[in-house]
Amino acid sequence: MSQVDPLLKQTCEWLRGTGPNSDIVMSSRIRLARNLDKVPFSHWASKKQEKESLEALEQAVGAVELLHHSLYVRMGDIDDVDKQFLLERHLVSREHILRPEFKAVVIGDKEIASVMINEEDHLRIQVMQSGMNLQECWRIACRLDDGLHKKAKFAYTPEWGYLTACPTNTGTGLRASVMLHLPSLVMTKQITRVLQAITKLGMTARGLYGEGTEADGNFFQISNQVTLGSAEEDIIDNLERIIRQVIGHEENARKTLMKTNREVLQDKIWRAHGTLQSAHIINTKETMSLLSMVRLGVDMGSILEIDRRAVNELFILTQPAHLQKIEGRLLSSAQRDVKRAYLIRRRLEGK
Repeated sequence: MSQVDPLLKQTCEWLRGTGPNSDIVMSSRIRLARNLDKVPFSHWASKKQEKESLEALEQAVGAVELLHHSLYVRMGDIDDVDKQFLLERHLVSREHILRPEFKAVVIGDKEIASVMINEEDHLRIQVMQSGMNLQECWRIACRLDDGLHKKAKFAYTPEWGYLTACPTNTGTGLRASVMLHLPSLVMTKQITRVLQAITKLGMTARGLYGEGTEADGNFFQISNQVTLGSAEEDIIDNLERIIRQVIGHEENARKTLMKTNREVLQDKIWRAHGTLQSAHIINTKETMSLLSMVRLGVDMGSILEIDRRAVNELFILTQPAHLQKIEGRLLSSAQRDVKRAYLIRRRLEGK
């Protein structure tokens, strides 16, 4: 049995489909970057220094009350499928599954909090919640950060704030982000204009799995670009204000589609639902696209026999590593396409 197998039996907190504006906002996340004082950043450290950082931070993280009874995983101790599994659940980054030696992740209860050790920075503290819940994420992240400050000395200067491996994180070390489902803005061809506007306001938009990923399933992760020169609360308030505007645009686009193209919209929703109910072979990209339309149907009250949480779970359970964990063995791409279709059919039947 793998170390990460227990996670397969639970639903991530951020997939619950509840919380403010959860019909459009899938999740909120706060991430803090911290580095040990007078220790080279992970990319510049020797093997000996990486090992010493890992051991020192293991002790520090283990002493934080909020992380008692957490799942602790050394990345070098798990196979490639398990690494990908953690990535699909947003518990580690792409950076963290590369060169796994002397890297670890600590995963808290319900996967609300996770801490990566020796990623790009020595510590990446992450808190995720369902819906528009940045303030709650920040409250928990502050408690974790305070607890870690009691056990470790971090690289900090009065002039620059927290020192980080990437200059864009220097200052507060805070990256706040919100995962938005924006199918109506995509369908009405307004998404490019909206994304251009938020970029001018100092935000950046990425796909479901962050930097370097496409917006599969009409999901867009919007976050602050710079952390230097602003207080944490101001960064979060600014992001919240911009996200509320994006939510408003998506709501208006949904109303417009229902008013002017109701039959076309309903056809897209129910065709997607019918395909997922009957398909026996389906790849990841098509799955994401069809699930996006089904989720829109659920959120707009067109589909009543399945709830938002069930659809959210399917976005993750149908990913390659999850399918192989569920099956308990390695699967070829063709085998995954068959298993994915079977899993979707069963779930849509309520089984």
